[in-house]
Amino acid sequence: MLWARPGADNDQKDDVPWTLRYAGRGLGTIGSFIAIILGLLNCAGIIVFQVNCLIAGVWQMLAGFIVIVCEAPCCCFFIDYVQALSDKMEGRPYWNKAALYIGLSLPPFFLCLVSVSTLLGSGMIFATGIIYGMMALGKKGSRDDMAAMAAGGTTPPGAPMPASQDHNVTLMEDPDVWRPN
Repeated sequence: MLWARPGADNDQKDDVPWTLRYAGRGLGTIGSFIAIILGLLNCAGIIVFQVNCLIAGVWQMLAGFIVIVCEAPCCCFFIDYVQALSDKMEGRPYWNKAALYIGLSLPPFFLCLVSVSTLLGSGMIFATGIIYGMMALGKKGSRDDMAAMAAGGTTPPGAPMPASQDHNVTLMEDPDVWRPN
């Protein structure tokens, strides 16, 4: 566990598959490096007087830096406040990270629409936000839990279904059609 912090509270991570955890952390780290490099290339748009692409490139580099600070603070160990910011973000729910990453990645798209470097760089940060959003949703419920919720929610999720409840009944029947039992 190279990226695990000692004494970290992992309550929210218990129900998340390990593949999503590593995908979010890995894509965030690699994607932020790529976003910084492509943001720098995007800043070269000032040569042809594309000020919007310059602003998008600076925004993309800033977004890449924020993501790398949150996901891999070991890459920025020379800055004092990085570990404190990373620890604060680790304690937040997954949907906070998803909202932050998606919010950081959208402005460059709208500022410089024709640039492939904006699409790739900010797109990787956006994909990281999507992964964290999927992690915030959690695991899918079991078949019994979903059937209980569809039947009206009388049975609490996780509880066994009563024998009197028929799973083959449709949720909505036409009252005008008579069906013999």
